[in-house]
Amino acid sequence: MCRKVKANLPDLLLAPKSVPAEVRAHVESCAECGKELRELEATMALLDTWTAPEVSPYFDTRMAGLMREEQQAAPAGWLERIRARMLFGNHMHMRPLAAAALALIVAVGGGTYAGFGGFSKPAQVQTTASPVIKDLQSLDENAQVFQQLNSMDQQDAGDKGGGAGNSL
Repeated sequence: MCRKVKANLPDLLLAPKSVPAEVRAHVESCAECGKELRELEATMALLDTWTAPEVSPYFDTRMAGLMREEQQAAPAGWLERIRARMLFGNHMHMRPLAAAALALIVAVGGGTYAGFGGFSKPAQVQTTASPVIKDLQSLDENAQVFQQLNSMDQQDAGDKGGGAGNSL
C-alpha cells in the first residue's frame, strides 16, 4: 500500500482534493508516509522562499554582440561540421546509411552461408594415383626445366666433342 501512496504524494501535496480518501487516510495512519509528506512540504516551502537572481541590465546587449560575432565568424571546416553533427545532431540522417550497411551485411552473410559468395574454392577430388601416373604428372609440370637441362647437356657434349685434344 505504501508504494501506491508514495506515487500519489506529489498529488496530495499539490492538489489534495484529487487524491482518493483511502490514500489520505493511509498517510495519516502510516508514520513513514506522513514523514515523507512533511519533508515534501518543507521542500516546497523552501522553494517558495527562493527568488530568481536579477538579470544584468547589459545581458541583452552582450548576448546580441555575441550572436553577431558568431554569425560573422568563418564557417567551420567540413570535418568540424561533421563532428558537430555527429555529436549534437539527431542522427536521423544516418538511418538510410545504417539500413544499407545492415542489408549489405545480411546479403554477404547469407550468401556466404548459402555458398553463393564464390569466396570458397571448390573441393578437390582426392584420388589415389599410381606411382607411374604421379611421375608422368611431375614430368608434365616440370617439362620446361627438363628441356633446359637437356639443352645444357647437349652444349656440354658439343664443347667436349669439338675440342682439339679428342683422341680415343
